[in-house]
Amino acid sequence: MSRDRYLTARQAAEELEISLATLYAYVSRGLIRSEATGGDTRTRRYRLDDVQKLKERKEQQRNPGKVAESALHWGAPVMESALTLIANGRVFYRGHDAVQLATTHTVEQVAALLWTGELPADPPGIFETTGAALSAQVAAVRRQLADVPAIEAFQVLLPLAAADDLAAYDLRPAAVIQTGGRILRLLTAIVAEERALSAGMVQTLQQRWRPNDERALALLDAALILCADHELNVSAFTARCVASAGSTPYAVVIAGLSALQGVKHGGHSARVEALLREAGTPAGVRLALAQRLKRGEKIPGFGHQLYPDGDPRGAALLQLTSAAYPDSPAVALSRALIEQVHSLIGEHPTIDFGLATLSAALELPPGSPLTLFALGRTIGWIGHAIEQYELDRIIRPRARYIGEQPIE
Repeated sequence: MSRDRYLTARQAAEELEISLATLYAYVSRGLIRSEATGGDTRTRRYRLDDVQKLKERKEQQRNPGKVAESALHWGAPVMESALTLIANGRVFYRGHDAVQLATTHTVEQVAALLWTGELPADPPGIFETTGAALSAQVAAVRRQLADVPAIEAFQVLLPLAAADDLAAYDLRPAAVIQTGGRILRLLTAIVAEERALSAGMVQTLQQRWRPNDERALALLDAALILCADHELNVSAFTARCVASAGSTPYAVVIAGLSALQGVKHGGHSARVEALLREAGTPAGVRLALAQRLKRGEKIPGFGHQLYPDGDPRGAALLQLTSAAYPDSPAVALSRALIEQVHSLIGEHPTIDFGLATLSAALELPPGSPLTLFALGRTIGWIGHAIEQYELDRIIRPRARYIGEQPIE
């Protein structure tokens, strides 16, 4: 963790508007963590994130309305969830490090963990491959959408499939898990342009995209796992709102896809793909970055508000891709971009950049980073839906009216 994540005693006290004595009392009560500075045990530094959390709590006590207003924009937590924790620059799924899961388990096992709370030793039977994943009607429409991006095909075909799946109206946890499995098989079949699946999710994608390259299996598994959930982002919150209304898991996923497609969320990956195309080769990186910076544009795929020291998901994907394809031109281009961006603006790559690099190294079709994002994140949306169905409470915040007052 970099030094700018700490404060001196005086800075911490000023931030909280308290005396040094009160600060030391907070430390003794475990509310703020501190550590010695270098070898000097008498001088200590204080965790900035602890100070900020305590400041938010104090503000909530003084002005709960203001906190509720700001909470919808990178603010204080607004609801409880047992799925994902983002803490100290790491991501955990139900207490398990997501980066470690991405290299030790399959996406089916991680789906079971998020949906049931248990991490099975063997891949579960959530994604049965028997029977057709697409009905005759859905398969016929899929053929007409051959040139449509996968995420848009998802949005067209999911409502058709939902109309024939009456079991999706059973919102008990075990039933939702089965529906979630059917939805993921459906989405995988749409990507593979196959009516029936003869293998699991990752195997089907590998057979479609890289049939003679088994190195792709581990990479695709890792990508889907790292995309599975990320706490209460805009698509997860949207999914929970829809689930809170008692809508089916199909509607939950359709809503999540609509939010994910936005350029400020998963759709951001298209901008990263464009940056890679603009740079072309390591030699073209500096010119491509210079042109964007001179136009006042942000560099896509770098810098994440939750990870000032770097997105661990992006770092993991880049490391895995580099290890699998060390001589890939895409990997060389990625390394050059990372080095130059960090030198120029001090930012680290995000998962969007990792997905774009992986897709380029595997020579996947354009738009594949968003396709992988959508497939992985569907797992999280189903997990959020299960939590919300069990809570059985509609999400209905109030708006603070700022318009014209009624005329008496």
